[in-house]
Amino acid sequence: MSGKNKLKKFADLSTFHNVFQNHDIRQPELIDANNEKVEMKGNWNTRYFKNEHPIILELACGKGEYSVGMAKQNPDTNYIGVDIKGNRIWQGATDAMNLDLKNVAFLRTRIEQIELFVAPNEVDEIWITFADPFLKKGKSNRRLTSPPFLDRYRKILKPGGLVHLKTDEKRLSDFTLEVIEADPATNLLYYKEDIYSEPLDFPELEIKTYYEKMHLVKGKTIKYLRFTI
Repeated sequence: MSGKNKLKKFADLSTFHNVFQNHDIRQPELIDANNEKVEMKGNWNTRYFKNEHPIILELACGKGEYSVGMAKQNPDTNYIGVDIKGNRIWQGATDAMNLDLKNVAFLRTRIEQIELFVAPNEVDEIWITFADPFLKKGKSNRRLTSPPFLDRYRKILKPGGLVHLKTDEKRLSDFTLEVIEADPATNLLYYKEDIYSEPLDFPELEIKTYYEKMHLVKGKTIKYLRFTI
């Protein structure tokens, strides 16, 4: 993608009503489409969605295929796609507006800062779809299912809230299973090594991201876990 195209997308994002951005990690504030500071923590349903439906986060949402896909499947559930990459969020936000989806928004920030913009017990479920597995030595704590991240999720999830992981990377799924087994506060509810080896058990799994399609072409198997923390 050319630098000029990226700049245009960044400019577009600042005008999208369904995108909220944190421009400086040193300043925990969100900017809306009117270029005004807005307090969304604890207010996602009242200020944006205008209902009391459950909220589901998609972390490292990329182009937002899952946020948009699930919003289409479940109009009585609210979705927030979270990513730091503005040019990727642009695609999901654009798709949501073109489809006139009122139940999906996008939050541009680092996931390490999620507690700054989402309140305790505000979220019902979290989806992690094809996130970076951080396979290099010493990088395991950057994985989105590592204990430091699970501790963050505990602070925003409602009691019994679900965490979903969908990945092609066996080392990430194995790592996550080890984390779950080592943590007495977690409870594995479902695990499948190859979700497409038989009919899918959950309709959400039918949604395919850009990266999943690439992995499937390469013959990789797709793993799925769901657990509570």
